[in-house]
Amino acid sequence: MKFSLSNKHNIVRSRIFYGIGAIAFGVKGNGLNFLLLYFYSQILGLPADMVSFGLFIAILVDSISDPLIGLLSDRFRSKLGRRHPFMYLFGLPAGIAYYYLWSPPSLETEQLFVYFLTVTILARTLMTFYEVPSVALGPELTLDYDERTKFAATRYFFGWWGGLTMALLVYFVFLPEAEGGMSNLDGWQNYGMVAATVIVLSTYICGFGLHSQIPFLTQPQDKSNSFRELVSQVRQSLANKQFIALFASASFFAMGAGVFLSLSIYFGRHFWGLSTEQLGYLQLPLFLSALIALLVAPIVSNNLGKKKAALITVVLWLLIAPLPIVLRLTGAFPSNDSDILLPILMLFAFIETSLAIMIGVYLSAMFADIVEDSQVETKARSEGLYYSASSFTQKALNSVGVLIAGQLLTYVEFPTSAVQQDVSEATITKLAIITIAVLSVVYLAAITSLMFYKIDKSTHNKNLNEINREQKK
Repeated sequence: MKFSLSNKHNIVRSRIFYGIGAIAFGVKGNGLNFLLLYFYSQILGLPADMVSFGLFIAILVDSISDPLIGLLSDRFRSKLGRRHPFMYLFGLPAGIAYYYLWSPPSLETEQLFVYFLTVTILARTLMTFYEVPSVALGPELTLDYDERTKFAATRYFFGWWGGLTMALLVYFVFLPEAEGGMSNLDGWQNYGMVAATVIVLSTYICGFGLHSQIPFLTQPQDKSNSFRELVSQVRQSLANKQFIALFASASFFAMGAGVFLSLSIYFGRHFWGLSTEQLGYLQLPLFLSALIALLVAPIVSNNLGKKKAALITVVLWLLIAPLPIVLRLTGAFPSNDSDILLPILMLFAFIETSLAIMIGVYLSAMFADIVEDSQVETKARSEGLYYSASSFTQKALNSVGVLIAGQLLTYVEFPTSAVQQDVSEATITKLAIITIAVLSVVYLAAITSLMFYKIDKSTHNKNLNEINREQKK
């Protein structure tokens, strides 16, 4: 493949525009993973198990659309390359669908569920048509083992800042307590409009910013494969042992993140007794988390390697993230009326989020290195296929996490449309205990799976040398 990023200016410029494309994902992810379950269950009154089940159905659709879109992107031929046509065509429709997800008409329960399910599937699918080709540009923009960690870190930085900025707008601008707080439907609609606009802008700034790189990006090597050969190539790519290990680990991590994020607003409101404004303040240190991860993740990876860095970081997260709840359950944490409660929660939020972002950076960069490992075996580059799998783990298992969260809420008999005073201490305590147990099992499974991943810097360079030898023949 041709490679244009021969100087530091081009590398940094491409890294920034590649990162800006993740703002759309950050905004979408914040809404779908953090707010959607609460909005449809607590605000609109749709039972939590119905909402989580609807998200599960949507993910079954994703399980078909994601790899198909990734494969289509890998093999697409045009004057604009393999990726850019999808980015240009689907950015606007994805934003429009996202807006209507937050502006439902007044409907009865069954009709509202159908509306929720239909628009969720539409929004997710349209976003996938942009998301997979966009993120698949990463392995094409740089072949360097360490530089790929910087690209992944930059993308996560912009994604988190986009999502966090939108979260602050939700708490302080769209849904302030003085205007009805979370129950203000007009505020939710305004959020949907602004979020949709940001999604659209992000997709096109990324596309236009990387437009100059189109002549240097990879084109499909062979357009004459039969359907049988194509299926065989896909099967061989997905059977790559390094991919299976990383896919399993990323899947468990995303599942745990889905549970944690979906229930965090419930714990914030009902376990810690925080107001809407205080929930907003809880987001502030996370901006610093994204910056710390951007700076620290590449340094740690360069010194330890991506796999070891990821393993250590996951273990640290598992030890630190549940600690405030464990300490509260044992009576060793400040009470809800304490002045130091919010600052301490902000500190823990900063630490656990920094670790979570770093984990995501390492996993994403490791997916990039599988591209060349597979190319040695299959003689074809499958960035879109692999990143569709990566994207699927994030969406699918996040949604499975939301499904699990919804079932946990049903299991502990958490009341629908509850205000803070409606939830008994026994109910929220039961939810806390079972959540910690579930997260422990899921993250231990993520650690175990990652142990089987074997690509390091020397292996990656060996794969690059082998590919170069093949191309010179």
